[in-house]
Amino acid sequence: MFEQLSDKLEGIFKRLRGQSQLTEENVSETLREIRVVLLSADVNFKTTKEFINAVKEKAIGAEVLTSLSPGQVMVKVIHDELVALLGGQAEEPAFQGSPPFQILMMGLQGSGKTTACGKLALHLRNTRKKNPLLVACDVYRPAAIDQLKTIGKSLGIPVYDEGLGDPVKISENGRKFARDNGHDLVIYDTAGRLQMDDELMRELERIIESVKPQEKFFVADAMTGQEAVNVAKTFNDRLDFTGVILTKMDGDARGGAALSIKSITGKPIRYVGTGEKPDALEVFYPDRMVSRILGMGDVLTLVEKAQAVYDEKQAKVLEKKFKQNKFDLDDFLNQLRQVKKMGSLTDLVSMIPGMSKLGDAKVDDKQLTRVEAILSSMSRKERTAPKIIDGSRRKRISLGSGTSIQEVNQVLKQFEQMQKMMKQFSGMAGKMGGMRQMQKMMQKGRGMGM
Repeated sequence: MFEQLSDKLEGIFKRLRGQSQLTEENVSETLREIRVVLLSADVNFKTTKEFINAVKEKAIGAEVLTSLSPGQVMVKVIHDELVALLGGQAEEPAFQGSPPFQILMMGLQGSGKTTACGKLALHLRNTRKKNPLLVACDVYRPAAIDQLKTIGKSLGIPVYDEGLGDPVKISENGRKFARDNGHDLVIYDTAGRLQMDDELMRELERIIESVKPQEKFFVADAMTGQEAVNVAKTFNDRLDFTGVILTKMDGDARGGAALSIKSITGKPIRYVGTGEKPDALEVFYPDRMVSRILGMGDVLTLVEKAQAVYDEKQAKVLEKKFKQNKFDLDDFLNQLRQVKKMGSLTDLVSMIPGMSKLGDAKVDDKQLTRVEAILSSMSRKERTAPKIIDGSRRKRISLGSGTSIQEVNQVLKQFEQMQKMMKQFSGMAGKMGGMRQMQKMMQKGRGMGM
């Protein structure tokens, strides 16, 4: 996400680093370049103008500490202003008042609203220990109810529906069902349209007036850029939503919608969808997102992802193995599977400070699958004692995994190097399982067709 924006900004900062001091001339030149970058990223014109003015005011005449270069000063000013532009702080539902807490989801058809309902319910169940109920209020889109029920079934989250009835009555009855059955969270999936119309707005107004949800989230497709911002403004002017969920952020290389929507609507981005998996929904932290845009990494999110797939007991066992240099291929296979649970490897690597600036930081996640296939084709004995893997065993492993003997040799060779490094790891590095070394291993395997 934000790949194009991040690359272009890095180029601008690189040129500024050669300057001995910040002057009105080089600041103005830098801001002209940044203006072009933001507009090409589909950032709203008004938002871009206000942002450039704010940066210029703070950058010109800024006192440069002896330990900071002009480029570093400019990065800091832009960092702070981008954080402010994106809303400053993360916001999650407060869950105050008598249950059930109600969240109404709105947006145009095709924005990913129904899928976002399931992801949000799963997220709040896992992180806030809620007992959610999904309510199917979209009675117009073909198969919308079936889609929500399928999502609910796959996640173990109940769905209340009455078929093709009155959406207002369905919402009222859904709230009553939640109260009667111990659900402390209700998420309403409402109807969308391919285009804006007054009928859609009136229906949403009636549902809001009837159930009075504490949160009203507008769901937008991040990849539609300014169109998402324009639609969001129209919804907000009429319905006064409380926050935004941006879907498909993992495919948004430009970032126009994310950088514009708060300044245009005045409402914060609350969550972002980062993939197709049910757990691919993240709380939106403006400071973390800006750090990733500027190539500074996002260690906090990386740690949280690791903590989500590792329990404390497991981490201690792993740490002990690292320290005693007893980390074997069986452990490595388990580590690969854990990393896959954490999300896209390319996305994870981008969270490591400095890694996004390396030419080899982009990793094809299919490489993980190939290495996993090689390891899975080994017997448990071979994985725990790889020295026994002779030529005939390597041939069998390559046939079983659909790879070449050369690829098998590459995995074994890289693991030997990785094993030497692992004994130096402890603490959180242990939880990461040598992620960076695995990334290097994947990259070196490219030459072998991996």
